[in-house]
Parts: sequence; structure tokens; C-alpha cells
Amino acid sequence: MAQLPWNKIETVLLDMDGTLLDLHYDSYFWLEHLPAHLAKRDNKQLEAVRSEMHKTLKEMQGSLEWYCLDYWAERLQLDIMAVKREIDHLIAFRPDTQPFLDALKESGREVVLVTNAHPDGLSLKIEKTQLDDHIDTLISTHQFGVTKESQVLWQKLHAYLGFDKRHTLFVDDSQAILDAAKAFGIEYTLGISNPDSKAPHNNIVGHTAITEYMSLLPSIKRDLYRAK
Repeated sequence: MAQLPWNKIETVLLDMDGTLLDLHYDSYFWLEHLPAHLAKRDNKQLEAVRSEMHKTLKEMQGSLEWYCLDYWAERLQLDIMAVKREIDHLIAFRPDTQPFLDALKESGREVVLVTNAHPDGLSLKIEKTQLDDHIDTLISTHQFGVTKESQVLWQKLHAYLGFDKRHTLFVDDSQAILDAAKAFGIEYTLGISNPDSKAPHNNIVGHTAITEYMSLLPSIKRDLYRAK
């Protein structure tokens, strides 16, 4: 069971895809639905298109372009938001996300979403989940022009939000991003080992890791936090 010193945590920074929402939507879109759409449009073999997309995504992983829907729309000459909407019924919270968010909100802590998702993608997910009802502030790193993998983002985010690194928890499903947050000096990090409900678990190293939030709920209480 994950043990976090909630009495020392004032601000909670949360990733979105794989952390609050099931990553299956995004995985299926990029590796299955989009390749199928492109193969049909361009009269190509599906397996060849899927293989090329997988290769391209792997090469670009972590870059701002990797997350940028405008970039992909131009590169693929495609109304990518329209294609994303074709399977938007797959957009869903992880099973215990809402109780977790509600407990955080009721505790009086500052809760901030920090996602690398493009603003249009974020808007679609808000539309489908009403995520904004549960979180104080929603931030797409595109507004800073750099991703969470970069120390520059953490510097800019810290200047923007003014959080105390000693009393901040960051939750994400990416090893590289958790490592970046820890390197910046975020005192508490929490990894999500099962971001995609249809895929095997990930091995998070060097950070406390969980597969569900319910065990955290009893200790997330307003009276636990004491300003230091």
C-alpha cells in the first residue's frame, strides 16, 4: 500500500491521460483507429501504415510535436479532431478517479491538472468527462511551449503557479516525466503502473507506485495538512 505524508502535502499536480483517464482511448486512436483511417484513405496496407505510425511515434516521443494535434493535422493532411471524435465514446475516467479527485477537493488542497495534451484534445476530454468540475486549475503545457519531460517546463510552471516544491505531490504514469519532476525538486511523486486498462502494467522505478486510488482516500483529509 502506498504511503504518502498527506500532512505535508499542500499542492497536488496531476497528469491526465493514464493518470486520471484511461489511456486506452489514446493508445487505440494512435495505434489502431488512425492507421486504419489513413490506410483506407491512401489505399495502403493497414499493417504497413500501423508499423510506420508506431515507428514515428517512438522516434518523436517526448517532443512537443508528439503531443501537438496541429502538427499531426498538417503532417497527415487530416482533420484529426474529427477522426478523434469518431471514437470519443472510449474517453473515460479510470474507475476510482472521481472519488480520488473529490477527496482531494474536499481536503482543501490545491489541485492542478498539468497535461502535455494539446488544448483541443483537452477540451474534448473535458466535454466528455466534465473533468473541470473536479479540478481547480487545468493547464496544457502547450501554453509554455515545452513538455513535462523538460526542466524548462518545470521552471516555467513553478514561476506560474508559485507552489512550494517541499509540499507538492506530482502524479503521472510516465517514468521519464516522474524522473523530470523529481529532478526539479518536487518532494513527492506517485506513479500509476496501469495507465491503460487493456495493456500490461508498467514498472515504475524510483517512485512510489499504485494501481488504484482507493487506498489513499482515508488519509486525504482537510485537517491533516498543516502549513510549514
